[in-house]
Amino acid sequence: MKLILTVGAAMVLSASAAAQDGTVKDLKSSSEKTIKKDDKDTAVKTWKTGGSFALNINQGTLSNWAAGGDKFSFSLNAYSSLFAFYKKDKHSWDNTLDLAYGVVNTTSLGNRKASDRIDLLSKYGYALSPKLNVAGLVNLRSQFAKGYSYTKNAAGLDSASLTSKTFAPAYLLLSAGLDYKPFTDLSIFVSPATARWVFVGDDNIKPLYDVPLNKSSRQEFGAFASVNYLKTFAKNLTFKSKLDLFSNYKSNPQNIDIFWSNVLTAKITRYINFSLNVDMIYDDDVQNVNPAKGPAPQILQLMGIGFAYSFRK
Repeated sequence: MKLILTVGAAMVLSASAAAQDGTVKDLKSSSEKTIKKDDKDTAVKTWKTGGSFALNINQGTLSNWAAGGDKFSFSLNAYSSLFAFYKKDKHSWDNTLDLAYGVVNTTSLGNRKASDRIDLLSKYGYALSPKLNVAGLVNLRSQFAKGYSYTKNAAGLDSASLTSKTFAPAYLLLSAGLDYKPFTDLSIFVSPATARWVFVGDDNIKPLYDVPLNKSSRQEFGAFASVNYLKTFAKNLTFKSKLDLFSNYKSNPQNIDIFWSNVLTAKITRYINFSLNVDMIYDDDVQNVNPAKGPAPQILQLMGIGFAYSFRK
């Protein structure tokens, strides 16, 4: 009897151990499995958002410097570029916002504005083919703060004249046309029917932008083209260019207004980059800084090394 009980107990313990060993093996096998997502469960991403921010700071001090120069100089330039792109079926909606502001301070010149920009673009498109959309576009372009032109008076001293204020001038453009995208990095928008308004509320600077004194804006109608190019080279070098052309049917259509913005960014480290900004504007309705001269291109160039941060979602 004792022998039978002993053998039975041994069989039960052996079966229990075998069951536990099997359970452990199953758990181990399950933990080592990788989860594979079914392609059918992958949702199409309709929104792409992101942007970048750059801040360049320069400072210099001179004391008993034989070669001469300002005793103190300080400059700060900030630039931000944001985007939100929507794409689903034949519908697309591209939104970009570029902001820039810079100041420079020197002992002899005091505070002066170095750069100032607000540029908001929103474009909706409906695909006619993989590379061609019928599209509508809205663009607002202006600046944050007051701007001055500086000349020498009869005594040889600097004289400042107000040339712009917050949202004066402000350019609002509404356009409908065709948007051609031969490849991902390039888009060409063309419209034969575009309305543009130039808003200036201050009577002192209205004549500088050909805005009538009894009105707060000047309305134009004409043809518009916009070429946008954005290319990243070797993951650390980015070039962005925007060229806007406008011909006013109402007045001198042969004199084409030009707004051309270029930004070259080279990433040195994760948070340090080199940037070069070159902007060119030509508008024969805008008075020259030197009134004695006729309309001329306006050119802005900024170059610096500083902090940079970019994000994408």
